[in-house]
Amino acid sequence: MQILNIHQAKTHLSERIEAVERGEEAIIARADRPVARLTPLPAQRRLGLLEGRLTVPPDFDAPLPNGGEVP
Repeated sequence: MQILNIHQAKTHLSERIEAVERGEEAIIARADRPVARLTPLPAQRRLGLLEGRLTVPPDFDAPLPNGGEVP
């Protein structure tokens, strides 16, 4: 993990963002005191990933026999 002062972070922001995209982290410091952490975001979920791969039977929401009670 790299420690950068604010000037370095601003000057090399594009490079730091690329490093974060590769999974690296960095600490940003002011007057040698850590004040922020630059980390990658968790992977985003994609909706509809299984679309068309699953089927729901037509009686999916039909009442259960015996009112759903277990004998």
